[in-house]
Amino acid sequence: MSKVEFKMPRLGESITEAAIITWFKNVGDTIEEDEMLLEVATDKVDSEVPSNVSGVIEEILYDANAVIKIGETIAIIKTDGKASSSKDKSKKSTVISSEVEKSAQSKTTKKKRTVTPSVAKDSNSFSVSNSNTFFSPLIIKIAKEHHISFEELARIPATGHEGRLRKSDVFSYIEDGRPYKFAQPVLQKDPTAYRIPQLSFDKGKGKVIEMDRMRQMIADHMVYSKHTSPHVTAYVEADLTNMVNWRNENKAVFQDKYGERLTFTPLFVEAVAKAVKDFPNINASVDGKNIIVKEDINIGMATALPSGNLIVPVVKNADAKNLKELAENVNELVNKARENNLKADDIKGSTFTISNVGTFGSVMGTPIINQPEVAILALGIIKKRPEVITTEKGDEIAIRSMMYLSLSFDHRVVDGFLGGSFVRRVADYFEQFDVNRKI
Repeated sequence: MSKVEFKMPRLGESITEAAIITWFKNVGDTIEEDEMLLEVATDKVDSEVPSNVSGVIEEILYDANAVIKIGETIAIIKTDGKASSSKDKSKKSTVISSEVEKSAQSKTTKKKRTVTPSVAKDSNSFSVSNSNTFFSPLIIKIAKEHHISFEELARIPATGHEGRLRKSDVFSYIEDGRPYKFAQPVLQKDPTAYRIPQLSFDKGKGKVIEMDRMRQMIADHMVYSKHTSPHVTAYVEADLTNMVNWRNENKAVFQDKYGERLTFTPLFVEAVAKAVKDFPNINASVDGKNIIVKEDINIGMATALPSGNLIVPVVKNADAKNLKELAENVNELVNKARENNLKADDIKGSTFTISNVGTFGSVMGTPIINQPEVAILALGIIKKRPEVITTEKGDEIAIRSMMYLSLSFDHRVVDGFLGGSFVRRVADYFEQFDVNRKI
């Protein structure tokens, strides 16, 4: 018999943690390979997670509602040793003894910090100046609910292993009336450092609506994106008259031939994928001081759910699909989103995102980058306007179908030339649409 660590699986490229909704098995229960073990939630979708081995549940390390980092061990399964012998299973799970030994070694090598509160390499951990405490996502969540700053958390006596702050420590501190709330920090702060002003606002009175879990996680993701990426937005205007006329003339034929609705979205995805191939550096992410230019072109589509929240299903390998395939893929993902039936794989792997704000009647938008991408394109409403055009007779005023495009990009790695050139190229593909194109 051997013991296998079951880890929180990777649920999407930009997802770093997930909340446990419920366990389908208890300690002592038998579970088969591919049988559902638990249900988890991210800021994008709820997913049922199957076991990757067969055996008996020996230990469940976290209760429901706990927020767990991707890759962290959440349960221990006792197996007959067969599952861990295959190569593909060894990638998913490891023997517990070796992992515990590595974990112990890594803990003993941690060094105490002597700086002001700062984010550690682990995106959800914080180190502080006057202790060796690392704040877990659960502690951070409790602190947010009670409006406790990181500086105040650092003053709370910790009883956990290696000085870690526990949930019980925080609640005991709150019950005692938060005696260190107004305590002054021991170390003198850098006078040149930026500090968030502690302002008190009158938030008014009215109906109080608690954010649901998805809205809270979306909010955290958006704040993280604005904090991480210096956003710059470039705007261009495009004449979509040829595309609009072609689509109006061919949508019925397309429906009859392929059994799929021909919306503008697959046409937009097609043009964006072509522009990404022209400017591959826009199809990237940042890893410290490195830029990772992605090989695949996977276009995410910001889509509204019935609840009002947004989700980003992904058209995989969009540059390799024809219009029929793009329409099938887009329609399938949109229908899944409307029915709350998207799976984890449907929202994984996006390398560039588009947001059709014109769907809501917006003329244009300034979208927030979908981390860890470096740019996002917003498409405004298609609106008929009188425009000056050049014809054989000279300049004339004509009614044209116009759209504003706005590209928000990460100025750490995308400069104005790349961002402006890319969004202009997308507009060019819109304007140069072939009116003689065959279905």
